[in-house]
Amino acid sequence: MIYSIIMEHDPADLLRDHGLQVTAQRMAVLRAVSCRPHCTADDVAEDVRAEIGAISRQAVYDALRVLAEKRLIRRVQPAGSPALFDPRVDNHHHVICRTCGYAVDVDCAVGEAPCLTAADDSGFQIDEAEVVYWGTCPDCLAETASVGK
Repeated sequence: MIYSIIMEHDPADLLRDHGLQVTAQRMAVLRAVSCRPHCTADDVAEDVRAEIGAISRQAVYDALRVLAEKRLIRRVQPAGSPALFDPRVDNHHHVICRTCGYAVDVDCAVGEAPCLTAADDSGFQIDEAEVVYWGTCPDCLAETASVGK
């Protein structure tokens, strides 16, 4: 199973191998997403600023966009939530807490990618399925239980 390709390779080599110029900003963004899976762009900006100093919000968004386009990271857009950035780029799914927004990887529901078979593919060649499970995480469940006591 493929998890984060960032953890397995030198970030500078990854950028070069994908035809991207190596910059301090891109390397810092890669490291931030790798260290904080399912983070928002604001989380990335905060981590990058702590590592390299000043960086504009637009530079962070641009780096995230390019890295997602090159499949070095994965952009996940849960309904009604900000985009999350994931270092794991293989086809997998997510479970997200409705209370606090905590997200966790979930392996494919059934079989190989695209993991689910559409009842009608409408002529498309489907290569990926994105499933988001929603619920309440263990921490929020415990907090709710302790409030009820």
